[in-house]
Parts: sequence; C-alpha cells; structure tokens
Amino acid sequence: MSREEARRGLHLVPVRFRDAVEFVRMWHRHLQPPQGHIFSVGAADEAGILRAVAIVGRPVARYLDNGTTLEVTRLASDGSRNAGSMLYAAAWRATSALGYSRLITYTQEGESGTSLRGAGWRVIARRPARPGWHCPSRPRVDQGAGGIPRMLWEASCST
Repeated sequence: MSREEARRGLHLVPVRFRDAVEFVRMWHRHLQPPQGHIFSVGAADEAGILRAVAIVGRPVARYLDNGTTLEVTRLASDGSRNAGSMLYAAAWRATSALGYSRLITYTQEGESGTSLRGAGWRVIARRPARPGWHCPSRPRVDQGAGGIPRMLWEASCST
C-alpha cells in the first residue's frame, strides 16, 4: 500500500475512553493517559485498525477551565501519516459542535507542531519550563513533564 493509499484509508471512529487510555499507554512518547475525558476520537485504517487517538477533556490549568474551553489532553499515534492533523481538525469540529468556543493543547519544546499547523491551529503562548506542578496548596506527584518549555496552541471561533 502506498502512502497516499494509506492516508486516504484513514477515517474517523469513535473511541471509548478505556480503549483510548490503552492506546496512549502503548504509543505516547512521554506522558501517561489522562484521568478522564469529555470525548475521544480515533483514526482507523481501511482494515479497522486503530492508528491514532485524541482525548479531549476539561483544561488541566484551572484558570483556563471557564466552561467554554476544552483541551486535547493527549494525542497518540503509531506514526500513520496525517493521522494527527486529521484528529486535531476533528477534535475542533466536535468541540465547536458541542457549543464550546475554544480548544487548546500543548506541545513540548522540540516538537514541531506540524500536525497542529496542518489542522489550522495557531500558537498563542510560550510557557517556560517549570520544576514541576507540586505546590503546598495543591500537592502533586511528578508525571515526568516538568522542566520542559511548552507551546500553547489554540483552535477557536476566531481562527
């Protein structure tokens, strides 16, 4: 199968949270699955094999959790071409259809964001590295994502 045939063969599929979590455990490079979601969506090939998943939930940052914003908390892929862009675009369409006005996600320094750009997202902020998320008022266990600068991306009604 050529790359073009493989790309055309991908289609969107609904994904149960437990299946999305298992996919993230298997394929995500540096993070564990999130605790919950609002919805998950996948990209499957012509044989019905799941090739990528996007998990969308409430924003992790409390100050962004305003009732009109959702966050792609995980996107994992087996490397299938264009699967990431397909899922970021689908996640925004679904988010918008549900009445939300904004969808965000983060990439770590060193990640290109090609899939996000391909789906029409834009960078809205650069976040400096943090030593971790633990603070006396809100104790946290380190998840391994501290100490790395990040970029905040957005899809919204204005993009």
